[in-house]
Amino acid sequence: MAINVLIADQERIFADALATRLDDEDDIGVMGAVQLKAPSAWAVTGKRSQVMLLDGDLPGDAANRICEQLSGCESTRIIMLSFSSEPERIVKAFQAGAAAWVGKNESLEHLLQVIRGVARGESWLPPSQTAGVVQLLLHAGEQRQQNECLLATLTARERAVLACLAEGAAHRDAVAKQLHVSVNTVRTHLQNIMAKLGVHSTVEAVALTRDNPNWLHGDNDTSS
Repeated sequence: MAINVLIADQERIFADALATRLDDEDDIGVMGAVQLKAPSAWAVTGKRSQVMLLDGDLPGDAANRICEQLSGCESTRIIMLSFSSEPERIVKAFQAGAAAWVGKNESLEHLLQVIRGVARGESWLPPSQTAGVVQLLLHAGEQRQQNECLLATLTARERAVLACLAEGAAHRDAVAKQLHVSVNTVRTHLQNIMAKLGVHSTVEAVALTRDNPNWLHGDNDTSS
């Protein structure tokens, strides 16, 4: 059966030209070529294909957000196409759910090889960036472990206060109301939290929980 491919790029000429060349292959069927321009990039998340060739050079983190939106759809695998080869960008793309990263200056033959591999369940990253990507992933893993150790030093009440902030409580009054305590009590807990975590603001404290999403669903008993 043909591999269903969707091309989503911010440059219409590039997307159409690539679609024409891919459609010449007997084992590939191009579903369409979508022009993406932020903030309308979200429109592509309503489409389904076996493989999506997604513009990794979209402004901001639009491409990674699309990956995250489609991560729950096991039938769609994403290949990022980009002029960049920075390890940091590649790591973020894979963390968002991308299956491969291919340079826009690579040959059509190389792209076809990656498409077919990704359709079989394989992943791909530029060999020249493998060492840098692996190093960043190892560092990220070590940082998560350190953050987990810091979060483990918090008391049940401190964990509850931080969880409220991480889940959207906008200020101390909101946390106090949610936990049925005084604002002064919340202030004290926040001071203790920042001291234990070695941060200077609640924003930095909340950022540690984002790197450890499972922490929010742990034992956040609010008893004193």
